[in-house]
Amino acid sequence: MTTLYFDCFSGISGDMVIGALLDAGADLARMEEELKKLNIESEYTLSKKSVNKNGITAVKFDVDFHNEEAHEHHHSYAHDHAHSHDDHDHGHGHSHSHDHHHHHDHRAYKQITEMIEAAGFNEAVTKMSLAIFKKIGEAEGKIHGLPLERVYFHEVGAVDSIVDIIGAAILIDQLGIEKIYCSPIPTGSGHIHIDHGTYPVPAPATLEILKGVPVARTSIKGELATPTGAAIAAVLAHSFGTMPSMTVEKIGYGAGTKTFKDHPNVLRVVIGTDT
Repeated sequence: MTTLYFDCFSGISGDMVIGALLDAGADLARMEEELKKLNIESEYTLSKKSVNKNGITAVKFDVDFHNEEAHEHHHSYAHDHAHSHDDHDHGHGHSHSHDHHHHHDHRAYKQITEMIEAAGFNEAVTKMSLAIFKKIGEAEGKIHGLPLERVYFHEVGAVDSIVDIIGAAILIDQLGIEKIYCSPIPTGSGHIHIDHGTYPVPAPATLEILKGVPVARTSIKGELATPTGAAIAAVLAHSFGTMPSMTVEKIGYGAGTKTFKDHPNVLRVVIGTDT
């Protein structure tokens, strides 16, 4: 059985997951091709580069947006704590009660699920993607006191989380992964500043997503686990703990945005077969 282990010694975010899977041998061109089934490829460009994080060579994956105006607009509401901190994936749903005013810069949770269902991915990719989005949508809804159908994602945040979540599902499927394990997740510590005020780390939606998941204590200040990263781990991992017994075949390192003084800000994936 092909097993994957997420070694989250520096947290987890959507872009770190994709970077690590690409570094472990998954194919970016194939992922890009699959993502075209969503018909939103005019909104973004994907890129990957090799970076060095405290002595470790890792892949940095980025989603660049074409609509700068939307990007600026997104900042003005930024309920996305991850934006100015650590490994940005802007990808988390921002729920708004004033949804009727801002249709052009929001995508509803419902629209995103319909988009995934209509894309015609294979069953495994569709199932993984829907489950991860649901996890984030439910957490956001609970924090903001809204039912799922009233949860909205910022336009740019939506594109970012769509690419990170569905991209991760495509790559996991592509690599033939049959079972996923994950280490306990360090969430970081301290506080982050967002438009709503100063919040504790982990942010409320992230903590909600991590219910039932072991979190690890860390002295690092800042947000290490983003909602997208937390949801990928919470939904896909079969169990949490130390590395399972396996014959190691592939290793990948995915870089986060931030650089820390004393340790490499990377996510490590280890892929192998059961011994």
